[in-house]
Amino acid sequence: MLLRVSHLRVAFRMEGRLSVPVRDVSFEIDRNGRVALVGESGSGKSLTALAIGGLVDRAEISGSIEGSPRLAYIFQNPMQSLNPVMRAGRQIDEARRTSRTVRELLSSVGLSPDAEAKYPCQLSGGQQQRVMIAMALAAEPDLLIADEPTTALDVTTQKEVLDLIDRIADERSMAVLLITHNLGLVAEHSREMNVMYAGEIVERGHVADVLGNPRHPYTKGLIAAVPRLDAPKDAPLSDIPGTVPPPWDWPSGCAFHPRCPYAKPACADPSFTRCPCL
Repeated sequence: MLLRVSHLRVAFRMEGRLSVPVRDVSFEIDRNGRVALVGESGSGKSLTALAIGGLVDRAEISGSIEGSPRLAYIFQNPMQSLNPVMRAGRQIDEARRTSRTVRELLSSVGLSPDAEAKYPCQLSGGQQQRVMIAMALAAEPDLLIADEPTTALDVTTQKEVLDLIDRIADERSMAVLLITHNLGLVAEHSREMNVMYAGEIVERGHVADVLGNPRHPYTKGLIAAVPRLDAPKDAPLSDIPGTVPPPWDWPSGCAFHPRCPYAKPACADPSFTRCPCL
């Protein structure tokens, strides 16, 4: 076991009210593991990842995080993460804890040596993300946390970047925590998955088991919302009605019950402990 997160809770006090975007999150990552956190925006995925690395300020954090792996992050928008007035090579060098040179790191992510002297604005989105991966590798991490690493990229570049992460992770026996709302990416690049909703894990398991036999209504809704290539052209797209509620106003009982097609009166009861669909 590389990392164990147990009953993680992250709360903020805002203008006299308590906001709890992460309420009770537990999961494990093995050495060389491939784990995904899946859910809509606002479910608490990114905040969970930041809390693991101690990167959340002015928050009340409880629960436990066991294990002390060296972490590195890849964020979803490299243009916002890279320093726009610093050349790519210098940014990689600042993160370097390895004997490998900046040019060797650039080469390992498929970039030519001349990228070292370029500013982020002179690189394409895919090249910027490769610089971010090189920076992560420069820190010699045990665990790479990839937070929506392909959101701003076209489909072809998405595949190239994720295949690159997989290859490097295999070569270095590095674990990867992939944060995404894209179930297709999870199916191809992860082995275990945790489905988050309203600050909680509502379903977990092997990727094939969860995608092949989802049990929680929220997971079923996410899977049903994925367009099918074999569907008729005039088939309506499925969606989950409504939106994720704000963390200062989670519904009582099961947080998903206002949007759930299977909801029963008991699902709204404050003493609710387990979804009857499970």
